[in-house]
Amino acid sequence: MEQNSEKQYLECERWWTLAFLMYVGGFFGGYTYSVRGGIFCNAQTANFVLLAMALGSGNWAQARYLCIPITAYFLGAVVSEAVAGTIRKHHRIRWDTLLILIEMLVVLILGFIPDSAPYQISQIAVNFICSMQYNTFRQADGIPMATTFCTNHVRQTGVFFTKGIRHHDWAHIRRMGFHAGMLALFVAGGVTSTITCHHFSGKGVWFALIPLMITFIDLLHADLSTEKDQKDRIPKGH
Repeated sequence: MEQNSEKQYLECERWWTLAFLMYVGGFFGGYTYSVRGGIFCNAQTANFVLLAMALGSGNWAQARYLCIPITAYFLGAVVSEAVAGTIRKHHRIRWDTLLILIEMLVVLILGFIPDSAPYQISQIAVNFICSMQYNTFRQADGIPMATTFCTNHVRQTGVFFTKGIRHHDWAHIRRMGFHAGMLALFVAGGVTSTITCHHFSGKGVWFALIPLMITFIDLLHADLSTEKDQKDRIPKGH
């Protein structure tokens, strides 16, 4: 069964790749909230709610400001969608692999930003890379998922818990366990970033380089060896 799964999914779609990125997603959330302005940059629902409130109360300055992170998230999706095909056709590595390298470079730069610098610099950078990560890594072993926020995982955990109890089907319970495990990894990433940022302030973000490096090495190995003849293969869900 595992062998068939290996043939069916690319390395960028395997559950362990998405698991590492789920951890990184939680890490980014803890980082921006702990030392970069007390906000979350992984998704944009809160920003749209705040935008609506600002418009409703006539706070035009706040409304204009909120358009900045929303635009950064929008551009992250645009860039990741626009360049993926080009990278896939003309380079030795896949876009998925290159994106992890880009994330590592951004994280490295973020650690050098002084704590006294405007929070917006780090917030916009995290908005941008979270959007690209969310848009690029969409499924784990055929299971749709997001690696930068948790709402869908909570819903799916409840859905498959109910189905498992109702139908006495362990397949549903295992699916529930998958989503619950991803939630646990997200929380673990947030815990880690809170601890590291408490001790190292803004430089604590560098600890995210560990899971990103592991993911990058794994994807690069696949690109150059086991999947070198599958550069034109599009991951499921795209």
